[in-house]
Amino acid sequence: MTLIDSRPGIQLVWDLLAAETGVHIDSELVVSRLGPPLTWEMANWFPAEQVDAMVKRYREHYPDHAITGSLPLPGVAESLAAIRALRGRTMVVSAKHTPSVKLHLDYLGLDVDEPVGDLHGAQKGTALLEHRAGIYVGDHTADIDGAHAAGAVAVSVATGPFTADELRGYGADVVLNDLTEFPAWLEAYVLEQRLEALMKRLASYDKLVVAFSGGADSAFLLAAAARAIGPANVVAATAISPSLPDAELEPAARFADGLGVRHVTPHTHEMDREGYQANAGDRCYFCKAELVETLQPIADEFGITAIATGTNADDAIAGFRPGIRAAHERGAITPLKDARLTKAQIRAASRSWGLATSDKPAAACLSSRIAYGIRITPNLLARVDRAEAAVRSRLASYGVQNVRVRDLGEAASIEIDHELIARVDHRELVEAVVAEGFTAARVDPRGFRSGSMNEKLKDPDKYR
Repeated sequence: MTLIDSRPGIQLVWDLLAAETGVHIDSELVVSRLGPPLTWEMANWFPAEQVDAMVKRYREHYPDHAITGSLPLPGVAESLAAIRALRGRTMVVSAKHTPSVKLHLDYLGLDVDEPVGDLHGAQKGTALLEHRAGIYVGDHTADIDGAHAAGAVAVSVATGPFTADELRGYGADVVLNDLTEFPAWLEAYVLEQRLEALMKRLASYDKLVVAFSGGADSAFLLAAAARAIGPANVVAATAISPSLPDAELEPAARFADGLGVRHVTPHTHEMDREGYQANAGDRCYFCKAELVETLQPIADEFGITAIATGTNADDAIAGFRPGIRAAHERGAITPLKDARLTKAQIRAASRSWGLATSDKPAAACLSSRIAYGIRITPNLLARVDRAEAAVRSRLASYGVQNVRVRDLGEAASIEIDHELIARVDHRELVEAVVAEGFTAARVDPRGFRSGSMNEKLKDPDKYR
């Protein structure tokens, strides 16, 4: 009664046993107290010497009569999806026979990483410990015992044999009416835990340099650092180079000033690096190497031992981030990633803190707009910057969020929010881009896609 309502099918199996053996079994009473091991319940109806045989017979009937009669409880699919969205893993720990657990999950199409059966009460803690489960959801007091035995948070749902008050009184850490309330609780709980981990990590540094691009991630990291160790101990460093859109610098300076942190604007010279200009799949490696190496003397000047980047947990699994490797090799730290904060969580926390960057669209460097293999030059970057500004100005009344002008050579591909594609005048956008120096342009019907240039790489694995 946590994930599924197995009572109808189980009651049918008990009724079959009663019919076969001629023994009176109150099947309604049986299903009203599900939870303990099957042998315990069987001993209520059969002599001790018959229990094992009756358990065997029960399990023979179970696949044909109990599985199809069970239904998922409201909120199950949404709860499993919420765990997946937070990069978590799922397991089911049940007193049911392990093959029966698997049959139920398979029949209902529930995507669970690890099904475990034949455990009851505190015994469940062994499986929870083995798989390092941090949260255990159940409907029985025995599930609370299992959670506490493993040091996990005991979340109880009042959809089983115990009321919310009884579960709370027994020692549940959290009590929900049913699983429909679980996704919202989980989202809030995990965010709180990850924010605590972030602040603890940041507080371990006396001073910190934050590589501050002005985007949502580095802005949140900067604000968190200012809270954790005080704004006087934080330096925000925004690198100025041809790859930074002109429109980004002033808002970045204003944001840093609002936090009361020192804001420095060193010039980086990634354009002097052959690997960067060559614009192969590892271009970002050379950019990030230049950034960290430029920030190191600044950190030294202020007596700071750590440089932090805004890399988040989603970046770490995106599969194509050569810049992360370059920063790591040069000793930069990634507090957001280490706290497992996702982009969505960073935006949610930013909103709760009242940060102006909470809903700021992603703004990768201008070089990400140049097709791989085309040599990067300041003139190409400036052309893209002007073209994007022109498109954005023409779509301002539509509330546009994402605009990319992809330089494919002399022609350009225009990417905008997908929901706007059918609403805007494509010809006007093409004319605006051509006016900035492209010979031709077209609006991509697929809309904005972060990192879409990576789709054109012949061998992306080479640069991962």
